[in-house]
Amino acid sequence: MVKRLIGFLLVAALVAAAAAGWYAWSLYTQPLAIPGTSFAYDVRQGATLGAVARDLGNAGVLPQPLALVALGRWHGVDRRIKAGSYEFEAGSTLPRLLAKLTQGDVTQTSVVIVEGSTFADMKKLLRANPAVKNTLLDLPDAVIMTRLGAPGVAPEGRFFPDTYFFAAGSTDAALLNRARRALDRRLAAAWEQRATGLPFKTPDEALIVASIVEKETGKPADRPLIASVFVNRLRKGMRLQSDPTTIYGMGARFDGDLRRRDLDDDTPFNTYTRDGLPPTPIALPSQAALDATLNPPPTDYLYFVARGDGTSQFSVTLPEHNRAVARFQRGGK
Repeated sequence: MVKRLIGFLLVAALVAAAAAGWYAWSLYTQPLAIPGTSFAYDVRQGATLGAVARDLGNAGVLPQPLALVALGRWHGVDRRIKAGSYEFEAGSTLPRLLAKLTQGDVTQTSVVIVEGSTFADMKKLLRANPAVKNTLLDLPDAVIMTRLGAPGVAPEGRFFPDTYFFAAGSTDAALLNRARRALDRRLAAAWEQRATGLPFKTPDEALIVASIVEKETGKPADRPLIASVFVNRLRKGMRLQSDPTTIYGMGARFDGDLRRRDLDDDTPFNTYTRDGLPPTPIALPSQAALDATLNPPPTDYLYFVARGDGTSQFSVTLPEHNRAVARFQRGGK
């Protein structure tokens, strides 16, 4: 009786082993469930193979995410995946997918989001790129931000300007989320390293000023001094009196020529008629603008005017500033 039981258990074990072997063989040799002709996926810097497997499992590409992790560990490459944008073709198997991830076999194109551009500029850029799949760009801004997981947040200034590499066919949502997360990380880091005594209650207030600094800067060397002017004005309770904020508030009405009547025309963004900060950023600030705004050099400057060559003339007093305006903008001596 015991021998029969042992024999039965051995047979059962062999059957189970055979079934497990067949299942493992099918996992590693059968084509993956690639939707359509290909599937684009971005591996973030520092992502683990486990995290990638979970993402691909949630996307329906991997029936058993743990199988990818197990295969990577079996071959000793589970810590060798490379960041980048990947395209997995229909017919790909688990070993081929792992080989791509560990060899950095990426298919990439790129888009350059320029500092100082607006969200409208950014949408136009993405819409015109044939490698970007449009899923959000034609929706209202509020709906776009809700879809991106930031309901109630104004989109202006909330994306980091940079060169983004991605797989052809990536969605606008994926790119927008990457740029949004990049801005959030950089703003948080700059806020943590901020100077003491700044007139900002929140990181968002600093972001607004950084966007103004970005738009006011003609030459990079002037950026820190421009930031110091706005910080000094806020400390003294002076109005910012920034042309770019007024222009932004005019919207499509701006024809390229800012007139005296435009400066007197009150809008939420007219910092000539309103105290404090405008309600939102006015453009995408660069890392340099964030750094300058949150660590401005100590100066007494309260005014600046464009010299006409991209640089600015800085002044401490209003009479000094008026002389600079007469010299550089009115042709005075």
